Amino acid sequence: MTIAPAAAFQAETREDSYRNAAIEIAAVLDGEPNLIARMATVCAMLAERFSHYFWTGFYLVDPTKPDELVIGPYQGSLGCLRIAFGRGVCGAAAARRKTIIVADVHAFEGHIACDSRSESEIVVPVLDKDGRLIAVFDVDAAVLAAFDEVDARGLETILRQTFAVY
Repeated sequence: MTIAPAAAFQAETREDSYRNAAIEIAAVLDGEPNLIARMATVCAMLAERFSHYFWTGFYLVDPTKPDELVIGPYQGSLGCLRIAFGRGVCGAAAARRKTIIVADVHAFEGHIACDSRSESEIVVPVLDKDGRLIAVFDVDAAVLAAFDEVDARGLETILRQTFAVY
């Protein structure tokens, strides 16, 4: 019997975690057409996988008020119910249609404090197959500088593969 060296059991890198999460999410969602079911599953699976995520959720573009986001599926404490485009990190990401990483939310002008524990945040726009904004995906952490380009690339990949069908 051969025993593998300890190096063979090294912890998964964050890149690997996102890559594996993408594979797992795609497998679970295979054949599921419902937008809300897909969003709820993404929230649950990512919140469970990444221990530094303390709030994970979607804000959807409100079809009756297309310049506002309304709370969607999420994991964590109470979220803001509505956010205008351009307001806070979520509203800024919606208006710019670009991922925003905030190392210190207290330094972000206009930050909306839905939960006082929030110290850093990443918000990723969710686009349909035609490039229209349908939502933003918001993740908060209780530590400063919890997110970087690895998180941005990983989340953008997961969200693109999950919502490209719409």
